[in-house]
Amino acid sequence: MTPTTPSRGSRLIHSVRIVDGDGSITEDGWVRFEAGIVSARGTGSDRPDADEVVDAAAVAGPAAVLTPGFVDIHGHGGAGAAYDSGADAIRTGRDMHREHGTTRAVISLVTATIDQLAEQVATIADLVQTDAGVLGSHLEGPFLDPGHHGAHEPSLLRDPDADAIARLLEAGRGTVRQVTLAPELPGGIDAVRQITAAGAAVAVGHTNADAGMARAAFEAGASILTHAFNAMNGIHHRAPGPVLIAAADHRVVLEGIADNIHLDPHIIKLLFDAAPGRVALITDAMAAAGSADGHYDLGAVKVTVTDGVARTDADGAIAGSTLRQDAALRNAVDAGVALGEAVRALTATPASAVGFGGSLGLLHPGFTADAVLLDADLAVRGVWTGAAPVHRSAVS
Repeated sequence: MTPTTPSRGSRLIHSVRIVDGDGSITEDGWVRFEAGIVSARGTGSDRPDADEVVDAAAVAGPAAVLTPGFVDIHGHGGAGAAYDSGADAIRTGRDMHREHGTTRAVISLVTATIDQLAEQVATIADLVQTDAGVLGSHLEGPFLDPGHHGAHEPSLLRDPDADAIARLLEAGRGTVRQVTLAPELPGGIDAVRQITAAGAAVAVGHTNADAGMARAAFEAGASILTHAFNAMNGIHHRAPGPVLIAAADHRVVLEGIADNIHLDPHIIKLLFDAAPGRVALITDAMAAAGSADGHYDLGAVKVTVTDGVARTDADGAIAGSTLRQDAALRNAVDAGVALGEAVRALTATPASAVGFGGSLGLLHPGFTADAVLLDADLAVRGVWTGAAPVHRSAVS
């Protein structure tokens, strides 16, 4: 595999099928990177020079595919490391996921005390300054419905209040990108407004919200549905729940875990059909991703992984995944999703959902030079990362 080091000087990748983050496909394409930024692109043999020239067909075969770098806005760890264990653990997990095409990631944190979460988001804020692959943090808790706690410790869940939210946002110093909450909790709608006013995205999740409450949350500014179908009410013909409301609202991005465990392949396809251009394929990966079966800690929750499936020891609830984004791509395509749309769900859509839509997710001039080279089987054969992306706020 091509090393996953940042771009230096100029690089030209040619003789490749470009599948871009807008769903478009260009045959026999080339892309030129300069100082970590996409400087030009085109087709055919009339192409510019560069310091490094990569013949994609020679590296990955005649059916080679080049996509923008994958963006994971919801993942908790990998390679045996849990992201809430500190900076070194985050680096370990990120190194593994980068090899699978995830050039940028939001670091997700499971429910803990406010003191612990404040310390963790501060650590991530420090990492953002030194590691451009870390986009910021995602607080998946503690403002969740106890009846849909999933792999979160129920005793640590709490209603949202302005002081706790302000403390967490302040600790993140502008790098909290996403907060998942249950809007039906006391203070929930006010919390949506407070968080979005600070420039972060609010995701509805781990919730008992009905259709009316979900609609109210989206009207208040929530713009993401956390791992659609999981830890929420499903679709019933007399009670549509939050999934259909999110799918009908063109302001909302729906996260999906395409591991064929959290979602059946038919449901994966349904998500894309119901919300075209608004699906973000996430990993929700825990420490066991890229590691062995066994016993793990997910925050305060004990988890056992068997045959790659993570479940809590307490009640057997699904506890995150062992998914990587390249596998999510293959699973989505196998489920019948068009390749261009599956790539969009790994690149431009998640990037835009957390405020990086102007700098990540497209192989267009001026965008960050993140790219993934895949072979005919959609296996990763090369990964490149470019300059630090520019954040423009998810609600600006």
